[in-house]
Amino acid sequence: STLSEYPLRHKHIYKIYKIIDANLPDKYKEYAGKVSVRTDGKTIEDLVSLFYGKDQSNSYVRDHIRKSATGRASLVQLVTPKSNPFDVTDGLQGRHIALWQSHGYYYEQSLLRWEWQRGRLMQTVEDLYTQGYVIPFLLPMLEKAGANVLMPRERDWNTTEIIVDYDTPGSGYSEKGHWSPAPGAGFGNLYPSYINGQNPFTMGSARISRGSRGRDQDENAASWTPDFPKSGRYAVYVSYQTVDKSTTDALYEVRHSGGSTLFSVNQRMGGGTWICLGFFDFEAGRNGQGVYLSGRETSQEAFISADAVKFGGGLGNIARSPLLSDFAAEPEISGFPRAAEGARYWLQWAGFNDTIYSPSAFEKDYYDDYQCRAKWVNAMAGGSYVNPQQKGYNIPIDLSFAFHSDAGVAPRDSTIGTLAIFTRVINGKDTYPNGEKRDIARDYADVIQTQIVSDIRASYDSVWTRRGLRDKSYAECSQPVVPAMILELLSHQNFNDMRYGLDPGFRFVVSRAIYKGILKYLAYLNGTSYTVQPLPVKAFSAGLIAEALPDGTDTGIYEVELRWEPCDDPLEPTAVPDSYIIRTRIDGRGFDNGILVKDNSLTLPIEPGKLYSFKVTACNAGGESFDSEILTVGVPAGGSYRHCLIVNNFDRICGPLSFETADSLYAGFLNSKDGGVPYIEDITYCGPQYEFRREIKWMDDDNAGFGASQSDYETTVIAGNTFDFPYRHAHALLEAGCSVCSCSREAFVNDTTTLFGTYIVDLICGKQTRTVTGCNSGARWQFETFPADLQVRLAQLANAGVNLIVSGAYVASDLWDPIYGFPTDTNAVREIVPSRAFVTNILKYKWMSTQASTTGKVRSVASPASLKAGSYYTFNVSPNPLIYHVESPDALIPAEDSKAFTLFRYDNNLSAGVAYLGDDYKAVTLGFPIEALATQQQVDALLGSIVNMMK
Repeated sequence: STLSEYPLRHKHIYKIYKIIDANLPDKYKEYAGKVSVRTDGKTIEDLVSLFYGKDQSNSYVRDHIRKSATGRASLVQLVTPKSNPFDVTDGLQGRHIALWQSHGYYYEQSLLRWEWQRGRLMQTVEDLYTQGYVIPFLLPMLEKAGANVLMPRERDWNTTEIIVDYDTPGSGYSEKGHWSPAPGAGFGNLYPSYINGQNPFTMGSARISRGSRGRDQDENAASWTPDFPKSGRYAVYVSYQTVDKSTTDALYEVRHSGGSTLFSVNQRMGGGTWICLGFFDFEAGRNGQGVYLSGRETSQEAFISADAVKFGGGLGNIARSPLLSDFAAEPEISGFPRAAEGARYWLQWAGFNDTIYSPSAFEKDYYDDYQCRAKWVNAMAGGSYVNPQQKGYNIPIDLSFAFHSDAGVAPRDSTIGTLAIFTRVINGKDTYPNGEKRDIARDYADVIQTQIVSDIRASYDSVWTRRGLRDKSYAECSQPVVPAMILELLSHQNFNDMRYGLDPGFRFVVSRAIYKGILKYLAYLNGTSYTVQPLPVKAFSAGLIAEALPDGTDTGIYEVELRWEPCDDPLEPTAVPDSYIIRTRIDGRGFDNGILVKDNSLTLPIEPGKLYSFKVTACNAGGESFDSEILTVGVPAGGSYRHCLIVNNFDRICGPLSFETADSLYAGFLNSKDGGVPYIEDITYCGPQYEFRREIKWMDDDNAGFGASQSDYETTVIAGNTFDFPYRHAHALLEAGCSVCSCSREAFVNDTTTLFGTYIVDLICGKQTRTVTGCNSGARWQFETFPADLQVRLAQLANAGVNLIVSGAYVASDLWDPIYGFPTDTNAVREIVPSRAFVTNILKYKWMSTQASTTGKVRSVASPASLKAGSYYTFNVSPNPLIYHVESPDALIPAEDSKAFTLFRYDNNLSAGVAYLGDDYKAVTLGFPIEALATQQQVDALLGSIVNMMK
């Protein structure tokens, strides 16, 4: 690299010239203070990032504000949420960001096959890997900050796709009022698959109507109500035409299982393609759920337009075959989720001209896929003030961001690290079409890279490698007509990079850093302030309040008291919440839009016989945090004298177990022992690693060398920690006649009000276990099963006569045979002995074996308890999309002299559960997580039998 790739600051310039002056030969001393250093055609002073400069009100910023002032003065953003309980005022509101993850499944014409653009390494492939940042983390962060995010790839991994359209009779489209054909062609889904040049957005028609503001009795409206084949979460895309006098405020209503959510769409932008409104939960069947468009907010002089609405992501339907071949080959579709495919195929399905999605004129799909993304940006921005010279979709894109990972191998203890790429001059021009200097792209890349490296070093690895700020003419950063950059975050080929890179917590930190960098850069470029959205709340609890008469009689009137605490962000002083949104779900349906409160507590009424679930987000002027964990409460319809408290002790998210031998000859990931825990779900896992020899070099993507991995799961969404498992337990306990409330572990150990009147504590341990994240200087221990404060609280309750139910995969091995070995830290080791004593003295069991079952089959056995023998249960042991899997359940046996006994056994007869039925209290501990059972019916039966045993 050259000096031009260094992130120069004024302090560096000062030091460089001081060193030069101090080392000038005597005959050149007269030039001290007069020397100028140039690199890459510029003085080093010109390469200092103005964002970090002494004067942020520089000529570039003034030029940008001047050139964008007219365009932004009357700007109405593409999509505006109307049902949010608060407005973002100091974030990314009004901004339009083009974002994509790297590569994607594509058709290689020379091999007559669909394939990934990179090799399967470290249990993923780059085409999938960067999705693990963009889809679950970066995209919602930007949207929660108020941005409109446009993507050239499908964002929904739901392989079900439903299209409702005027041109498809019976699909669920209907109209009210006065409608007529739109002047141009519209969407028409005529074929099961599409070949070269076929554009579904020219194969049908669209509808158009006048606005009906002020005509309450004669409203023009349309609706799209599909027959959902199954309940689930679907992305919702709308389409329409942009015509002369299109409205800026078409009112869309999405009716979903949690209620109704409103959006205003500016139809002067984005006509003739799919526009995503968001993700929503829908129930199976045709029940009025869907999308409704109304003209009641639109003046009678403007037009609203209606075309197809799409629910879900679906499977790829672009059929490919070699353009030039010595023999005939039938076009074939990929058979993969559309979300796995490259941008070239989505853009064809989304109505773009073939000059956009296939610059090679159908000859080279690989080339088309990386070239089409920039062309898509320019087409989307065409006609707006940022790209006035090109006809397009009129969307004023503020910037584009291409998220990649790199290849390369580093020495044993090193990381490859983070590279940022931008383009300062293209085709001899150093300005964008609107006249702005392209130098602002270097600032953009510098701000993002600096924020990422700084946050990684503060949170994970203090010596994380910062690579260069590289000025290269790559299509994804050189061709967009707006500030653009490519991020090469880390090496997907390097073992140490991926020890971090497979950790969902690391992905969250990186994604938040990118979001913060974009926020700060756009605030700097536009001369505005900014506020960073808060972190999720902590110490959440949901307690029951029963209204009683003076004599203590239950009135049957109940309330839930919700309490939580804000979470400080040590990396960002502005990320302080000033309000909170509480969203409610009833009986497992979708969540509502929420209510806004200023305090960190709320009391709400509840009805007996229903399960109420709640989640909280923290808000400020910059946006909204990610969700809290989800807690559930409920009271049986007839009331209950037994009160159960569910404690969620399962907050682990992490990558798979990793290892390296002392001689450094072998290393890798051991999913068979512990595959880690995804955040919500994982869309990046291709299959287990099979090549552990570090000496084996890459030969081809089909023979990728060290780290090579299988392909068994590359189209499967892998279930992880949803932070919603109290619901599965609460459903069972309510069925068993218990009233139920729930809380987080932190609330449980700190807030005694959650314990009042508790008869049973049900402790969810899931796959909680002492875990090492990172490596070398960044290695840290997290997620132990029984922290000291939790032991104290459980012991207090047991001594007070409260019964305990504990279940989890590592409830014994975490103290006797932890999967990562014992910590070398003296204090941590010192905690092991008293922790074992707690388990044997209070819970009455001890460890017998790790990885006690490979089948997940469990049965109840004859015992002194009233539990019926011969009841069979199964839990998931393999990755699947429904519930997290348990690779290493524990076998545990009664502790000596404890009067405990085995209650359940695996199919190999190892003890799967131990019960203690004392006169003082009762305790049941299971070596597998109850919520991981295959069905809710099994959860209900097992928990119900334990509760009845504790009467």
